[in-house]
Amino acid sequence: MVSNKRVSFKIILTILRVILQFINVVIILSLIASHFVIKERTFWSSLFFYGFPLPVIIVVVLALTLFLTKQWRRYNLIIASVLLLIWLSKSFKVHIPDTIKETDLEVVFWNASRENTFELAFNENGDIPNVMVLVESPENDIEKFKQKYPNYYFYKSDRELFIFSKTAIDIKSENTSKYGTTVIDFKTAGVGFYAVDVQGSTDVPREWELNFVNKSIKRKDNTIVLGDFNTPYESIYLKQLKTDFNQAFNKKGNGFRETWFYNIPLLSLDHIWVSKDLKILKSEKIFTTKSDHSILKTFIEH
Repeated sequence: MVSNKRVSFKIILTILRVILQFINVVIILSLIASHFVIKERTFWSSLFFYGFPLPVIIVVVLALTLFLTKQWRRYNLIIASVLLLIWLSKSFKVHIPDTIKETDLEVVFWNASRENTFELAFNENGDIPNVMVLVESPENDIEKFKQKYPNYYFYKSDRELFIFSKTAIDIKSENTSKYGTTVIDFKTAGVGFYAVDVQGSTDVPREWELNFVNKSIKRKDNTIVLGDFNTPYESIYLKQLKTDFNQAFNKKGNGFRETWFYNIPLLSLDHIWVSKDLKILKSEKIFTTKSDHSILKTFIEH
């Protein structure tokens, strides 16, 4: 009787191991396929794609080892190591910055996360740049800033998007999609800019909003596109920007490219794109606890 119970227990354990191994394989294959193959081909797959960036997938693969046998645990560790190398090779950048002169253009973008103003942005940045764009910054009192900085220029959109410049700002157009994505076409310091704030609601497909952004960007020369795209660099909807512009941090940044979440490198949602006729001298990401987004700064030869 005792022997039969032991045999039954071993059979149950074997079945459980097989089930756990099967679940492990299904989860890993689903995550890898979602990230590298399926991506944003449907609305639901896009939510899965955004929700499981490579760092999260690596953590999930490692967490699954807690339920596996020693042999299968080894396989998971190998997979996690390969994914880690892929992530580091794509996201971690090392570049030697060029010499920056006083005449060169310092451009800064920040999703200020609702409570932060230009004043705090200047402090976090370490100085007053030539051009700064803030989104989600409703606390800004533009009239107050104009009084404090009478020789500088400010612009406030209708959608919590703010522009600062040391030289006059010429607003060419301001367009907002049906679902709240805003693109402002402006010129300052002799360079054309597009300031972008993409709707981040999960019920609004990024395909719609990124198509709106792509159609709004008419110029490909002497132009800088910057903003919160609420879409990671790996997105298929950034293909046009990748073709026509250089992503500044990819070109001249150091460290992890990802700008979100609270200095944890999960997703590169914020971008500065520079037309290929302009020379990027240096690009950096400034860590801050004042927002869940890091600050992006880029220097352009001018």
